[in-house]
Amino acid sequence: QVQLVESGGGLVQPGGSLRLSCLASSRSIFRISTMGWYRQAPGKQRELVTTITSGGTTNYADSVKGRFAISRDNAKATIYLQMNSLKPEDGAVYYCRMGNNYWGQGTQVTVSS
Repeated sequence: QVQLVESGGGLVQPGGSLRLSCLASSRSIFRISTMGWYRQAPGKQRELVTTITSGGTTNYADSVKGRFAISRDNAKATIYLQMNSLKPEDGAVYYCRMGNNYWGQGTQVTVSS
């Protein structure tokens, strides 16, 4: 069983930045897995934000292109989500996902003045 632990959420003003991290408990599985960030706002379905393959290919939702950046550090079994120019509509619980099977517990991001 792989565990994923997110961190880095919090309250930020519109236009601000945050960096989320997700640490995986298995470095060997992490290294070969596509990793992703998803988010879920109150009353809405969980949606894809971005993914990164084991080879480093990235994919972004149109709503975050040019503002968010995903990266991975295989040695640390960690992915990151750099979020810039945050908007109130970016506020949600952000979840880390490994492959199709594993989810983290989520970290809250609130964008408000």
